[in-house]
Amino acid sequence: MITNPFSGRREPLATAPEFRRRFATWRGERPFWAGLFTFAAGLPVLYWPYAHLDLGGIPLALSTTSGAGSLVVGILLLVLGIALWCRPHLRVFAGIATLLLALVSFPVANFGGLFLGVASGLIGGSLACAWMPPAADEPPTPSDCTATAVAVGEGRSGS
Repeated sequence: MITNPFSGRREPLATAPEFRRRFATWRGERPFWAGLFTFAAGLPVLYWPYAHLDLGGIPLALSTTSGAGSLVVGILLLVLGIALWCRPHLRVFAGIATLLLALVSFPVANFGGLFLGVASGLIGGSLACAWMPPAADEPPTPSDCTATAVAVGEGRSGS
């Protein structure tokens, strides 16, 4: 925390336990793992079509004419992963788009980044669609449950 912004000396912004607590709170309010798997799905989809490997003196290139398609799919997966972290209310759209892009990456981007992109994308999209925001922190009171209970034959008017 900065006490005096005009002084030359700064205090540390946060200690490690405070940072971990704040990160855990931030992570709990959004589909963190869905975003991580979605972001991780974009990396192999982007990498493999442009990688030139050398295996024992034999050049191995997986680049094909689908390089532009894998570039688009990979960048969209990266953007959807970041969107899941920054805009959790877009989780259903981002999850469905991730699932579709992961399936499209299989024929377009060298077997979806050699199956790594497809697997990560399907997991991330499924997690994004299944994630629910945390409930409000209001514990239910016992009086609310008992006050609304009505017997089967009775009405509220007492007749």
